[in-house]
Amino acid sequence: MAKANELQPGRVLKAYNSFFYVQTVDELVTCKLRGKFRHTRRTMGVVPGDEVAISRLDDGSGVVEQLLPRQTLLKRPAVANITQVVLTFAAAQPDLHPLLLNRFLVLAEWSGIPKICICLNKMDVRPETAEALQPYAAIGYPVLPVSAHTGTGIDALRERLAGETTVFAGPSGVGKSSLLNALSPELALQTGHVSAKIKRGRHTTRVAKLIPWQGGYLVDTPGFSAMELTSMEPQELPGYFPEFRQYLDQCRFQPCSHSHEPDCAIKQAVADGAIARERYDAYLNMLEEIETARKKAFK
Repeated sequence: MAKANELQPGRVLKAYNSFFYVQTVDELVTCKLRGKFRHTRRTMGVVPGDEVAISRLDDGSGVVEQLLPRQTLLKRPAVANITQVVLTFAAAQPDLHPLLLNRFLVLAEWSGIPKICICLNKMDVRPETAEALQPYAAIGYPVLPVSAHTGTGIDALRERLAGETTVFAGPSGVGKSSLLNALSPELALQTGHVSAKIKRGRHTTRVAKLIPWQGGYLVDTPGFSAMELTSMEPQELPGYFPEFRQYLDQCRFQPCSHSHEPDCAIKQAVADGAIARERYDAYLNMLEEIETARKKAFK
């Protein structure tokens, strides 16, 4: 136990109902926030994964006094200081949605996550779906075909997770919690089924939380199917497509939106097959969304 008025370092493992559960060297401490750290429209506040300093109260609880600098921040779901993101989708039930996959990839790039890989679960249901991810492997995103049901690929996934702080992100119903249970059955995370009517899974994970595991952490997050990218500047977006980067200074016009301008190196690379049409179409979709939001904001 720290001395009176002495700050203790720790890491936020979970935030729930205005309480923050901070892991110190010795124990897990239930904490409240000083008012200066509360979430506003401009600041994210304290989120799971944050490194903090806390003071202790007489009843054993704590108060978050300092928020230490973040290395990375996944914006939605909000998790800080992660080193790897595993974008988890299903081979079927629900079907793989290319635009949603690309939105997740852009979100991970935008958040500055050092390691990004794609995990395709439920390979026992429709194994041929893995072929659709070959273009993503070609641009540098590792693709891990797995099955939480049969155990296929679980050992390879386990090796990739050791020592990392890894967030599992993806839409509902793809089996994120089932995968974590397959990795470590003692976790006993709640799982659900995909609705036959709406073809989406139920949200069995309610809050993002860090789970200590093999020298690092696993992060289970609530599933979701929509992400806001509207706070991004339009000119930033091309840089979050790794295969675009080598062409960005070759366009006739600078800056170039890579949508309607003539002599655009990105458009030519798509025509030549150097950039996958699916990726370019996703880029145009996201660009339109960002530009539309900006026009509405300035009306």
